[in-house]
Amino acid sequence: MRDFAKKLPGHTTTYIGENDLFLEVFCGNNRSDQSARPPLLFVHGAFTGSWMWSKYIPHFISAGWTACCLNLRGHYKSRSVDLTKVTFEDYLDDIRQAIFEIAEEYAVPPIVIGFSMGGILSQKLAESVRIAGLVLIDSSICRQVHDEVPYADLAPRTPGLIVPAPVRDEQSSADETLEDIEFQRRYLSMESAKAFAAFSFHFGAAGISIESAKITCPSLVISAVNGEDDDRRGRAAARHIGGDYLGLRGTTHTGLLVGQRYHEAVSRIMDWLSRFDEALCDQPSNPRLAISRPT
Repeated sequence: MRDFAKKLPGHTTTYIGENDLFLEVFCGNNRSDQSARPPLLFVHGAFTGSWMWSKYIPHFISAGWTACCLNLRGHYKSRSVDLTKVTFEDYLDDIRQAIFEIAEEYAVPPIVIGFSMGGILSQKLAESVRIAGLVLIDSSICRQVHDEVPYADLAPRTPGLIVPAPVRDEQSSADETLEDIEFQRRYLSMESAKAFAAFSFHFGAAGISIESAKITCPSLVISAVNGEDDDRRGRAAARHIGGDYLGLRGTTHTGLLVGQRYHEAVSRIMDWLSRFDEALCDQPSNPRLAISRPT
């Protein structure tokens, strides 16, 4: 089994905040103007950590983007905590801490790229924290999107004290090889039940409300699509925050990050990021000005 996390390019690591959140920082390659670009902040989903971005990161740094990969409290190499006590709001505090640290270091707020649980967390932060852009990859949906396109035949489960890591005992999926699955199985860990109870409709949550009018940065929503409801949900999520949309049919939730077609999502994000370079060209006297969402 190839451990993609151990094949990442050279980078720096640090611990931030009182909870010793593990942050990996990859500097973009060979761009004289990279300091003017907003850095990218990658926020992982439930059960995972920065290792989940291992296939993505080389592409972005090769294109000259600085990539910062956060680990929420109790995840991967962040300091261990009692996950039975961790809440959705605690995770919001973690991301807020990372955004402030990065904005101070680079003198510009980051573009936040959130996956799954990291997506709903990033949306909620975007209501009140200044960021340069927002990318959601198969994000957990907000209350408003669920009201528009609810999950069919949902039988909510009651979470216990913690949510155990997914077993992933299958040999393959629609877009993942056994090697892709074994890589995840090596690192998957338990998750906070209190956080799930706040945002996951599968665990009986009322859902997180997102005030779309407060999200003013440009945004992109990418969804794994295996049925019309998936596509409708993804389009509704993009419409709710005024973002662009890409639905990738025949892909899976985790496959979008570590599967055999992950590069399709990466390519779309790269295309979307080009707007920031165009904005820098249009504003030579103030290259660090944050971009507002088009109306």
